[in-house]
Amino acid sequence: MRIFGVILAGGQGRRMGGRDKATLLLAGRSLAAHAVDRLEPQVERLAISANGDPARLAALGLPVLPDDQPQGPLSGVLSALDWAAPYGATHVVTAAVDTPFFPGDLVPRLLLASDPSGLALARSGGDDHPTFGLWPVTLRDDLRAFLASGAKASVRAFADARGAGRADFPDDGAFLNLNTPDDLTRA
Repeated sequence: MRIFGVILAGGQGRRMGGRDKATLLLAGRSLAAHAVDRLEPQVERLAISANGDPARLAALGLPVLPDDQPQGPLSGVLSALDWAAPYGATHVVTAAVDTPFFPGDLVPRLLLASDPSGLALARSGGDDHPTFGLWPVTLRDDLRAFLASGAKASVRAFADARGAGRADFPDDGAFLNLNTPDDLTRA
């Protein structure tokens, strides 16, 4: 099994006043740098899914994967699967850039919870965290067809239709999402 990681940073940051969440600073470091620190030790290779000028993320030294057709997080998942496949990855783990405190044991817990196809999403307090998932590379053609179908590009709908497992995490705070300037200040 070969697991790669991708940080999903393609959002438009509307509730953050249109600011690029990946470059926002928390304790003197970008949110993207915090996500790299958490995910990189858990995967074989790492990239960032982000649209716009990739130079803004160059300091991280990681590949920046744009979406072919931006349709939300699932477009980033598809870009990740397409990037990982030629390198022989079996799975990709995704993590949201605006959730800097996600668990350091994300990957092993997702693996333990995955369904027979290898698909799993994170959950805490009974709520799904659909941008935190384990995605088998073999799903990429299915995902491409789903996005091309015109169906609502819902991560949860796609995952549930394929019987995704759920990895339960005890700490709700680990998935604290920084959506607004006030959230960032409190963090």
